[in-house]
Amino acid sequence: MKHKYFLFLVAFLPASCQKMDAGNFVENVSTPSVFIDDSVKMKHITGGSYKPLYGKDSADIIVHDFLLDEHPVTNMQYKKFVMANPQWRRSAVKKIFADGNYLKTWDSDTSFPANIHPNAPVTNISWYAAEAYATSVGKRLPNIDEWEYVGMADETNYDARINKSYNEAILAWYEKPRTFGNEVAQNAQNKWEIYDMHGLVWEWIQDFNSVLMSGESRKDGATDRNLFCGSASLGASDLMNYAAFMRYAFRGSLKANYCIQNLGFRCAKDIKNKENE
Repeated sequence: MKHKYFLFLVAFLPASCQKMDAGNFVENVSTPSVFIDDSVKMKHITGGSYKPLYGKDSADIIVHDFLLDEHPVTNMQYKKFVMANPQWRRSAVKKIFADGNYLKTWDSDTSFPANIHPNAPVTNISWYAAEAYATSVGKRLPNIDEWEYVGMADETNYDARINKSYNEAILAWYEKPRTFGNEVAQNAQNKWEIYDMHGLVWEWIQDFNSVLMSGESRKDGATDRNLFCGSASLGASDLMNYAAFMRYAFRGSLKANYCIQNLGFRCAKDIKNKENE
């Protein structure tokens, strides 16, 4: 298994060495989204700190309290969104915001076939579309540190990364075909009472394109060069965490308008400071 996954990473990471979309996002990707109620339960995630994958020689990352959807957004929930927001229907969406794979398994703008479960996670969704959905329900996408902070938990531990079984279970999922067709919330909750951080679909995050550096940023002496491509492993906090390496490599290969069959999303939300309300 060791050689198998390192070969995968060696083959994948160089392909990710490209100028990312950072700084090129269109702030207003479409007309304002109509607010809808997605009725997904959110869990309070108590803030703390953790050592990221690329963090052996750096300070721990601080994560503040926030709310996180207990499971990924489903086909039925996304259907409500496109019904209320025609500009995000398959026939209307602009190609700059979603490539040709956008909702490609649906049989029309507002319906999906019987072989797609309403409670399966919606996939073939671009970053722009996920961001628009999150805005429409008064939320946002989680950032990389929030996602990894919650994702490092298993059923009994908030940080399960030291357990060999945790890493092996994620890698076993990576080998399973078509898990994106399964219903949400069927796997066990992790310690935060969150479903499906692993085992169902990959997920968009707010700052997915911060994983790798651009050609311009490599010239910046203040930039952490350990975040770039093959040299990433030099600063890794855990060289055996193949599952995390694969997540970072996958994120670094994305562009904001990509729509991929096993890539979905969930939403997060800031917790207001009562003093500022």
